[in-house]
Amino acid sequence: MVDFVHLRQIVRKQLEQDKAIRSVAVEGATVEAAVTEAAALLSIPVREMEYEITEQGFSGFFGMGRKSWKINAYKRFESLAEGGAEAEEGSVIEGKEEPVIESKDGEFFVHFSTEGVLLKVTPPYGKGKEVAESQVSKALAARRATNIDSQLVDAVIKQAKGEYVRVGQFAHNLADDASVSVMITDQEMKASIRVNPPGPAGCDISFDMFMSVLQGNGVVFGIDTEFLQQFADKPVYKEDVQVAEGSQPIHGRDSYVQYNFDTDQNKAHIQEGVNGRVDFKELNIIQNVVEGQPLAKKIPLEKGTEGKTVTGKPLPAKSGKDISLPLGNNVRIADDGVTILAGMNGQVVLASGKINVEPTYVVPGNVNIQTGNIIFLGNIIIKGNVEAGFSVKAVGNIEVNGTVESAELDAEGDIIVHQGITGKNIGRIRTSRSLWARFIENTRVEAGDMVVVSDGIVNSHVDANKRILCQGKRAHVVGGRLRATEEINVKIIGSPISGTETLCEVGFDPKSKEQMNNYFLQRETLAKGLEEIQLNLKTLIALKKQHQSLPKDKEAYLQELIDKRQELTEDLRHVNEEVEKIQESLNSMRNRGKVSASSQVYPGVKITIRDAKEDIRTEYKAVTFILENGLVRATKYEKSEQVVTGGADGYSAH
Repeated sequence: MVDFVHLRQIVRKQLEQDKAIRSVAVEGATVEAAVTEAAALLSIPVREMEYEITEQGFSGFFGMGRKSWKINAYKRFESLAEGGAEAEEGSVIEGKEEPVIESKDGEFFVHFSTEGVLLKVTPPYGKGKEVAESQVSKALAARRATNIDSQLVDAVIKQAKGEYVRVGQFAHNLADDASVSVMITDQEMKASIRVNPPGPAGCDISFDMFMSVLQGNGVVFGIDTEFLQQFADKPVYKEDVQVAEGSQPIHGRDSYVQYNFDTDQNKAHIQEGVNGRVDFKELNIIQNVVEGQPLAKKIPLEKGTEGKTVTGKPLPAKSGKDISLPLGNNVRIADDGVTILAGMNGQVVLASGKINVEPTYVVPGNVNIQTGNIIFLGNIIIKGNVEAGFSVKAVGNIEVNGTVESAELDAEGDIIVHQGITGKNIGRIRTSRSLWARFIENTRVEAGDMVVVSDGIVNSHVDANKRILCQGKRAHVVGGRLRATEEINVKIIGSPISGTETLCEVGFDPKSKEQMNNYFLQRETLAKGLEEIQLNLKTLIALKKQHQSLPKDKEAYLQELIDKRQELTEDLRHVNEEVEKIQESLNSMRNRGKVSASSQVYPGVKITIRDAKEDIRTEYKAVTFILENGLVRATKYEKSEQVVTGGADGYSAH
């Protein structure tokens, strides 16, 4: 048999071993991240874990010099030796905590009252000792009690109900009764009593008598009745004992605004990706909001809670102060009267204590590592450049005072680049409306309306749903591919240097044409698939006729081919319908499209108008190419119907 001491030693040893085994070395970008990872590896809550920092980390500067935090973590354990004898009552065995049971001896109390000698006995707890009859008899004798009912005393001790029972008498002398005085201090916020002990033939003071004396002296509030009951059983004589305390008034809290956004406008919100890496281009400095979004809420003031003195006098409390809603521009109040809503899409900012939604976000310098990528639900004005590798996206317009390098611009409104765009075959510009720029080089451009360039377009793919215009003093289109639905009108197309291919395509919607080309590829693939299935079906059907039946696997394959043929046939029908719709749309266009050059067109340029193509082999001057009788024909130069005024610093079109 294993005794308890031996068992405790075994448990302690197991816990020490578990601590050594269940430890992990972890590193993370922050201490919190490392601790969270360690808790997951140990499969325990963080509160049950201990850890030691083995190597301090460093956040670095813009990602440079970053150093991870390293920790050793293990499950917290309590040493049984530290608990001493008390730990025996609540030892941890097999990971299960047992409740701690406090040991307490039973008690008895002798109280002399006008009714006679009263006895109260309480039971023991835990391993506490019961009250002995000899103890009670000795106490009764010391108080000179008479006519004691020994049997009743024995019953009270055994039952130990914790209630006073009359068990005898005594020769009462009023002059020997205990006395009590009441002191009220601290501006009536505290009340104390001083008790003088009874004489040999005097009565003790009961709880009810204490309450009566306090009330008679005006103490009616804040009395600690639980303490006073215990004090009546075990009085302390000739000392001031506090028995009541008033309550201080609690002043109400002022109303305040609870913001649903970060009020620090310059704070970056860098998020860690799923691979654990941080993209420092995604700073998320702009706090975009949409119309109707809750931005803040006023939390109402709280009324104060009245206090009281021990004599019952009220102590008034102040209610909190109210504040007005910090309403700025482009915000409104919700129906509840306390919530501030965005009145439009844009950026929420806190300026001079007011909440505003700004429709325009201004970048005072360049878009770079300091600003990160920009996404805004309004207009964006960039005072400097957009540096390589960054993106700018807006629901409204984007205006760049400088240049755009190999970056990405995406806008639902217009894009205006006062200088130029140098994409280095990586840059991409997309706008649902028009693009205005001084020049475009090695960039992919998609515009829902027009592309207007003053100086030139070099080796770029430019698509516009209406027009591409390039008519400045140095306007020149060299290399790449230009596609527009209505017209391409530039000053010079192509280059006298051989080998530079310049494609100009008009007369169709670029997106629809691209869709149709994709459908043509799908149709070709589906047709080949059907042809192959038909050959396999023909072989299996012939085999079945010859042998009257097929093996199970071949019969299943036959059915599979039939189902696949039906599926491909349906897909082919859908593709043909989509091609027909696009062709009808292209055929319904009133403007057949034209390509114009106010100065020159060099050999090597390839012009496509709808389905007609023409390779330019001789130089043309002041020419417009149109579609006539299914052929591309050169005619006298025609100015664009779109009138463009201003330069890169002030575009306008009508």
